[in-house]
Amino acid sequence: MNELLVVDLGTLPYASALALQRDVARRRITGEIDEDVLLLVEHPPVVTLGRTAKAANLIASPEFLASQGVELFEVERGGDVTFHGPGQLVGYPIIDLKRHRKDLHWYLRQVEQALIDSIAQFGILGGRVDKYTGVWVGGTSGRKIASIGVHARDWVTWHGFALNVNTDLRYFDLIVPCGITDVAMTSVARELMTGSVEMQKVSDAVSVAFAATFDLGARRLDRADLLTASALREAPETRIG
Repeated sequence: MNELLVVDLGTLPYASALALQRDVARRRITGEIDEDVLLLVEHPPVVTLGRTAKAANLIASPEFLASQGVELFEVERGGDVTFHGPGQLVGYPIIDLKRHRKDLHWYLRQVEQALIDSIAQFGILGGRVDKYTGVWVGGTSGRKIASIGVHARDWVTWHGFALNVNTDLRYFDLIVPCGITDVAMTSVARELMTGSVEMQKVSDAVSVAFAATFDLGARRLDRADLLTASALREAPETRIG
């Protein structure tokens, strides 16, 4: 069985994670890394603008964001404007679709399904909403719990998803999330009506569901091992699930 190498980066500035995922994607394209990868991370507060972002959807000015300690980046992913911050599990799947199915729409639905399956482990019924990408709770007039924006080259993906776990949802007041004017953002903690949720449990659930959705075996790997191509064959195996 092919593997999904899961690397937990902890808390990492957005710029550092962006550089890392671009490097891993490049090495996945060349074959230097011969398995699919899932990078999991939390970011300090940051707003990112995708390729189709509209200026009007950034409510706060760049100056105000900076005064609040919120970074701002324009990136190559699809989609509009979104927020990343503490208490949010961000995942960067670096998947070679040539091994799966060369169809980005199919890939987006797979990512959604993995997240739906993940939050189901916590008793939360997630689903999709027509016209939009992401995962929602409560049906077509419900609340958005996860956002998705991807990029691909040579059928290798990067960028990915953001699942609100313990996120301070007030940060979303700074933007029009994903350009959807009437969206209500929610989180795992809010849906469960609890103070906080253990991030490691959510990380484990996401890792298992993501691997299963893509018919892969999940294996945790240290960041240092990921950065050394030869270590991918020699690193101690830590199976998930």
